[in-house]
Amino acid sequence: MQKRCKVRLAHLPAKITEDEASQIRPYGLLYLPHPYDVPGGQFNEMYGWDSYFIIRGLLRDHRLDFAKGMLENFFYEIQHYGGVLNGNRTYYLGRSQPPFLSSMILAVYEADQVAGQADSSWLERAYRFAVQDYEQWNQGTHRAGDTGLSRYFDEGQGPVPEIMGDPSNYYRGVAHFFLMHEGRQSPHLVKAGSLAGLDSEVWICDRGSSEAGGSDCPAADRLGLSADSYKGDRAMRESGFDVSFRFGPYGTETHHFAPVCLNSLLYKTETDLERISNMLGRNEDARRWTAKAAERRERMLKYFWDKGRKLFFDYNFETGERSSYEYATTFYPLWAGFASEEQAGAVAANLPLFEEPGGLVMSRYESQAQWDYPYGWAPIHLLAIEGLRRYGYNRDADRITEKFLSMVLENFRTDHTLREKYNVVTRSSETHIAAGYSQNVTGFGWTNGVFLELLHEAPVELVERLRRE
Repeated sequence: MQKRCKVRLAHLPAKITEDEASQIRPYGLLYLPHPYDVPGGQFNEMYGWDSYFIIRGLLRDHRLDFAKGMLENFFYEIQHYGGVLNGNRTYYLGRSQPPFLSSMILAVYEADQVAGQADSSWLERAYRFAVQDYEQWNQGTHRAGDTGLSRYFDEGQGPVPEIMGDPSNYYRGVAHFFLMHEGRQSPHLVKAGSLAGLDSEVWICDRGSSEAGGSDCPAADRLGLSADSYKGDRAMRESGFDVSFRFGPYGTETHHFAPVCLNSLLYKTETDLERISNMLGRNEDARRWTAKAAERRERMLKYFWDKGRKLFFDYNFETGERSSYEYATTFYPLWAGFASEEQAGAVAANLPLFEEPGGLVMSRYESQAQWDYPYGWAPIHLLAIEGLRRYGYNRDADRITEKFLSMVLENFRTDHTLREKYNVVTRSSETHIAAGYSQNVTGFGWTNGVFLELLHEAPVELVERLRRE
């Protein structure tokens, strides 16, 4: 492999602590035994939640063996690297991504059944890995206070290394934002020389600049991001929604929230594991998963559902307050199936909050970050549309499907690429992002997969209209 691929191979210890993982230099790609599809552009690893939408597309394209190989890679990650990783890079060893593993397992197994090659021994093995993945989200640092729910959390410390270019430029910009908007007493900032690293230093003696070069400022006038802000930043990246202002500016309070998205996915995992248990004749396990799902549903309704605003909101367990940030993850409970009929109807009635000419926008807040207004993303469209269909809102689902697919096709005819995200307000792939990742990457794995799925799920007359455009 070293000669053929021109790479240098290095061995990791059989067991590795978070402290040891953070010291691995140079950073490297982690081995996986099967070929895998990558999102595209700078994202040339196998990613956690991207892969669910990619696998859906692969299965729709009748590439079952390839999809199953990617799932086997996740089993390998759990066995050898401690869990499903954000991506298979050494600097992701302490971080996961939104949990779609049980959904992937069922998608592949159902495709196996259709192909007449269902293997209960494989499902038994997959079940054990799914349980192991589930458990990491429900213990220790992933617990959201005393809510009984879960949160995003990264075990690492300080700045993340995966930001393209110089990460200190990004973090300095974040620190400058807090200095400008909250002042030097901001809880997100600390004085130079305290606990946090100084990659984010800003200088009070030159309030108009967030650039390096303030060495003439006295130490008392130099500030950097707090350790807790770095924790929030890392947790935001585990959520997959990097960057958004949903969990505070630049996501720096992500780890203080029990999120609607994560707990909806864990509810679905519990119901998936109940279903798999019944398939395998594990009746006692099935009863246990039924009880776990019921308990989580009760807690989610208590903390997330806003009767007045008729949407699901994240819950800040540090302040004891429900968020008021309107976000497209309000559709996750419909996809996961824990919303009541009345709640689903209320969310569907609130579609005008999110619906734009090109589909669904992530939020109403223009933060200049890619996971906020005016941008829309393929995976959220799939989950929202399938959630609406689940509760019988097919006309709404069809309308949003047509808006999104026609926008993707329109842009494809212009530049012959599929993109990571779209401006759903202008129906364009042109983006102007100042907070975080600024590129609109081509490729793009989950857009390809979601396009195929939505096209397949759409009624015949809708597909014919798209063909005529």
